[in-house]
Amino acid sequence: MLEYDEVAQQFEKNQKINFDVILQKLVKKWQADSKRPQILLHSCCAPCSTYTLEYLTQFADVTVYYANSNIHPQAEYERRKYYQQKFITDFNEQAQQNVHFISAPYQPSQWIATMKDLEKEPEGGARCRVCYDYRLEQVAEKAQELGFDYFGSALTISPHKNSQVINELGFEVQHLYDVAYLPSDFKKRGGYRRSVDMCNEYDIYRQCYCGCLFAARQQDLDLKQINREAKAFMQDHAHENFDKIAFHFTTVS
Repeated sequence: MLEYDEVAQQFEKNQKINFDVILQKLVKKWQADSKRPQILLHSCCAPCSTYTLEYLTQFADVTVYYANSNIHPQAEYERRKYYQQKFITDFNEQAQQNVHFISAPYQPSQWIATMKDLEKEPEGGARCRVCYDYRLEQVAEKAQELGFDYFGSALTISPHKNSQVINELGFEVQHLYDVAYLPSDFKKRGGYRRSVDMCNEYDIYRQCYCGCLFAARQQDLDLKQINREAKAFMQDHAHENFDKIAFHFTTVS
């Protein structure tokens, strides 16, 4: 299990840590040990999981954990969940992979209670830090429960998310559970650009806000219109199911 201090020592004092370099070193160690680890990867949406899965599935068996009670309204949550499952299904078919999917319970009231007194914080500030921590704990707890080797998050592919903060929190959270954190900065080495291209290739819906009610209000978005559009979309796709990517407990040894 890597430690944050151990990682920081690999860089000059006051130098920004390149967590992508750390991940590449970890991958080389897996290959040297002829190991293919099991990773439970938090993903907030299909776009964030695109290049992330393309890269990780070369070296590991990955299950996506959709734990995003921050997304508002519920119809939008369901639309993003649909696209996440559809992308995994299409990706498995086209890339000949076997990514699985788990959905956490949708508990927006619990998330809002956790964000108490942070409603007016600017995007990227204290509220986001608490939100990252909230979801990282969820994926770590589930990874421990199911016996995964690592837990991580696809959030680091976004140029709008603070990868330094996400990784710092991940290393803290791993001490609360018996599972190692997977450091990452998936936007590096053209990762974000590749994610945009893959969204076009797979015809993936790219949302205009992170999902957070408070961020949407700060952006002055029309949530009623978003809700109407998302509800209509889900009604049109209500007949579709994604049973073949559902996680089964026998997946992880």
